[in-house]
Amino acid sequence: MRIFKNPPKDKWDDLCRRPLTDSPEFDSRVRDILTKVKNEGDSALRYYSEKFDRVSISNFKISEAELDEAEKHVDDDLKNAITVASGNIYSFHESQLRDEEAVETMPGVKCWRKSVAIDKAGLYIPGGSAPLFSSVLMLGIPAKIAGCRRIIICTPPDRQGKINPLILYTAKVTGINEIFRVGGAQAIAAMAYGTETIPRVNKIFGPGNQYVTKAKEIAGSQGTAVDMPAGPSEVLVIAGSQADPAFIASDLISQAEHGPDSQVVLLTDSGKLLPEVTRELSRQLEKLPRKDLAALSLENSMAILLKDMDECIDFSNEYAPEHLVINTDDPHRLAEKVISAGSVFLGKYTCESAGDYASGTNHTLPTNGAAKSFSGISTDSFLKKITFQELSREGIETLGPVIETMAGAENLAGHAEAVRVRLNSLKK
Repeated sequence: MRIFKNPPKDKWDDLCRRPLTDSPEFDSRVRDILTKVKNEGDSALRYYSEKFDRVSISNFKISEAELDEAEKHVDDDLKNAITVASGNIYSFHESQLRDEEAVETMPGVKCWRKSVAIDKAGLYIPGGSAPLFSSVLMLGIPAKIAGCRRIIICTPPDRQGKINPLILYTAKVTGINEIFRVGGAQAIAAMAYGTETIPRVNKIFGPGNQYVTKAKEIAGSQGTAVDMPAGPSEVLVIAGSQADPAFIASDLISQAEHGPDSQVVLLTDSGKLLPEVTRELSRQLEKLPRKDLAALSLENSMAILLKDMDECIDFSNEYAPEHLVINTDDPHRLAEKVISAGSVFLGKYTCESAGDYASGTNHTLPTNGAAKSFSGISTDSFLKKITFQELSREGIETLGPVIETMAGAENLAGHAEAVRVRLNSLKK
C-alpha cells in the first residue's frame, strides 16, 4: 500500500480520486455491443456468447429441470446459511415498507402518496471465478417484497453453458424462476431493449465489471432506469490506536480480493499502527487463494496517517466510500458525523463481510464517490411513489385564487382558466 502522512487538505481531492479505466475507445466498444443486440436480438447474444464466454448457446432460458438439479449440488450447511441470511435480509427490507397517511394541507385540500412496484425488474448477477449468489438475495428479496410483477435474472454461463448451481439454488429460494444464461454488456443490452427470448425491463439492477457498468450507464442515458452509478468495489477503514491489526488487514483484504481494480483505504491517527497493519497484510495474503488479485489491488490502495479521528471522518466524507468500517473505542461518536458512505460497520467485531452476506443490510451500494448523492439498494429502489391530490368545493374556493395569481404571473392563462371555470360554476 502507498503510505501518506498528514497530507494537506488541498491534496485530499487528488487522493480521493479513483483510478480511471474508461476511454473513448472503450466507450465505443460497449456502445457497439448494445447497438448490435438492439438490432439483432438473440442472434447478437449468441455471437457475443461465443466471442466472450467461448460457448455456443442454443437456449438462453434456464429450465425447471436445471433449477431442480442445482439444488442437489448445494450442501446442507450452505443451504442453512442461505436460509439464515435470507431471513435477516427479508426482515430488514420488509421493515422499510411504510404506509403514508393523507395530509390535509389546508381545509378541503388533501394530498397523499402511494407506493407502486416497478412492473419488470432485471437483475444482473456476476458469475465467473466468484459467482455472487449473495447478490440474488440482496436484489431478489427487496424486489419480491416490493411486489414487482416480473423479475428476471441474467448471469454469465461457463464454458459448458451452465450456470453456477449456487446462483440457481438461491434464485429458487428467492422465488425467481426466469433466469437467462447471458452475461456482460450484452446482458444489459438484452434487458434494456428486449430480444426474442429476454423481455425488456423497466429498471436494471446489479453489480458487474467495467463493461457491465458502462453498459448500464449507456442504457440509463437511453431511457432504461438503472439502480445507481457503480464501479469497482471499495472499502475505507478508520482505525484507532487500540484496533487489532489483524482485524484491519482482514477487512482490507476482503475487498482487495474482488479484483485488481478494487480500492482499499486505511485512515488512522496512530503512526504505530501503520507498520503493524502492513506486516499483517503480508501474512494474511500468503494464505489467500486469490492472493495475486488482492496483491494487485493493494498496490493501488493507500494508508493515510492523519492528526486525529475527526480529520479521519472528514477525509472519509470527502472520499464517500462504498463500505466504511469504523474500528475505534467509540465508533458511535464518529458514526454521527458520517454524511457520505454506502454502508457503515461499527466496532471491532463488525466485519465488512457481515453486510456482504447475512446481517440484513444490502450489499449493492454506490461506489466511486457516488455515495455523496446515492443510497444503496433498498425496498424503495423497486418502488415508484405516485402522488395524489383531491380538492373539495371548499378547497377550490380557498386555493383557487392562489393558483390563478401564480399562473398569471407565469403568463400561463390556460392554467388560470382551469381554476376560473370551476369557481364560476360554483357561483352559478
